[in-house]
Amino acid sequence: MADDDTGSAAVLTRVAGRAGYITLNRPGALNALTRPMVREFAAALDRFDADPSVAVVVLTGAGERGLCAGGDIRAIRTDALAGGRESFAFWRDEYRLNARIARFRKPFAAVMDGIVMGGGVGVSAHGSVRIVTERSRVAMPETGIGFVPDVGGTYLLARAPGGTGTHLALTGLPVGAADALLCGLADHFVPSDRLSALMAALAGGDVAETVARFAADAPAGGLADHRAWIDSCYAADTVEEIVDRLLAHGDPAAKEAAETILTRSPTSLKVTLAALRRARPLGALEPVLEQEYRVSCAVFSTPDLVEGIRAQVVDKDRAPRWSPARLAEVTAADVERFFTEAPDGGLGLV
Repeated sequence: MADDDTGSAAVLTRVAGRAGYITLNRPGALNALTRPMVREFAAALDRFDADPSVAVVVLTGAGERGLCAGGDIRAIRTDALAGGRESFAFWRDEYRLNARIARFRKPFAAVMDGIVMGGGVGVSAHGSVRIVTERSRVAMPETGIGFVPDVGGTYLLARAPGGTGTHLALTGLPVGAADALLCGLADHFVPSDRLSALMAALAGGDVAETVARFAADAPAGGLADHRAWIDSCYAADTVEEIVDRLLAHGDPAAKEAAETILTRSPTSLKVTLAALRRARPLGALEPVLEQEYRVSCAVFSTPDLVEGIRAQVVDKDRAPRWSPARLAEVTAADVERFFTEAPDGGLGLV
């Protein structure tokens, strides 16, 4: 019999059989993460780690729309406009949680059903068992709000095959189950109508065997059929050259990718490409998270962050006025300033 749900109203936890369940519970906000939620999530991991009766942790999101849409970007914009620093504390706790999930000693099964974006990727795609469904829409959409992929996103995307990770990072476009599997953001496809039974079965059986029993072949995705232009175009050294290659390639999908990229923040695009190229040589997740923290703190004071959030989620006019407005106006020196030391010494992960 399951124990009663405990935890804060926004993060519910329970134990049933040998499974500890964590449910993000802000369905009206698509389970967007706040700092109290991150801290409660981390505390739940501590409890489940110390509890010998818990053999697996299972993460889900409340409601019908998705696991998690990311961090509460409205709150970040409010903080930035007020000249605050609460966002730094939020990112510090969030990125430490991402590292904790990646190093968790017990199986950590994330049910990536529905929308899984930004911070939602951070609390799921670093887990040891990552499950997508036919409803999954997985994305790192940060360049569209004047931000840069974080929560270990540059670590994951830098390791995606060929140019697929760079494509996802620069365009910010969501992908379905097959492409999430291709890019290494997920491990298993389970049809959504099997999720309830899977969740119950995880309370009793071997995790690998249980997931395999419910898994199926994912519906066909799109990226595998476009690897030729993705790999060649995104191998370029600069965002400008990537766009030029996409426009010149001839495939309509490549042209669409270029047109999408050109709607994103020029500063975010250049910093994102630099962050991806620097992530792979760093090796482990922790130094990449340290780099992302430095970048996030630097982005916080830029005009594009508040403007991008305004255009996408506040006024919803989808017409951001980026500053600078053109890729050519963002210099190498401008980009380098995003990789200086964090103002408070960093995350302490390395």
